[in-house]
Amino acid sequence: MTRPARQAAAEPARSAPKAKSTPRRAAKPEQPVRSRDPERTRASILAAATIEFSSRGFAGAGIDAIANRSGVNRRMLYHYFGSKRGLWLAVLEAAYERARSAEQRLDLASTPPEEAMRRLISFTFDSFIGDRTFINLLNSENLHQARHLKDSARVKDMHSPLIGMIGEILARGAKGGVFRNGVDPAQLWISIAGASYFYFSNIFTLSVILDRDLHAAHQVSERRAHVVDLLMSSLMLPKK
Repeated sequence: MTRPARQAAAEPARSAPKAKSTPRRAAKPEQPVRSRDPERTRASILAAATIEFSSRGFAGAGIDAIANRSGVNRRMLYHYFGSKRGLWLAVLEAAYERARSAEQRLDLASTPPEEAMRRLISFTFDSFIGDRTFINLLNSENLHQARHLKDSARVKDMHSPLIGMIGEILARGAKGGVFRNGVDPAQLWISIAGASYFYFSNIFTLSVILDRDLHAAHQVSERRAHVVDLLMSSLMLPKK
């Protein structure tokens, strides 16, 4: 065996050089998917904001929580609504619009006045059952003395048809000898809304004070009947 061969045999085999490992880049956090449908994006933000504002009020709700819930980033939220105040006002307007639109669908203009008024009172009462969203939003805005709602011309415009509808029912009832004359439709609406709203806005404390489960279906039914009878008796002319 030649010397170079013996030297090669004596030397340990060298392992192949290791390939340099490329450091892995940290995965980027998923970015919110930007919708190409502006109306859908806006509706998603409004829905998320309604939940947050209803549960935490204007002061307690956070923009980040609303953005996370809606699946968009803060920049998109500000793009559509300008500010937290602008978003809060949009939520309030949407809540009022849902309520007023539902009342218009009752088609009370073609219903006899006594039945129309009973239906309106019952509908208003029932609108507060189950979903406390509207009650919570109203409570929060009243804590702020309606300083946001004062900037909305839409809310005022929404209520004009409602007051007009009530006035029309009252006029038909007075003409037909069913209702007494001189009832202010705006005052009547405050009474209808107040008698309905108070029961549900204070249902927890009232249940304790009166030692009754006012959430129970039979208690709600009794209250509805009482509110309808009480308000209708204030409108009806004495029967001859």
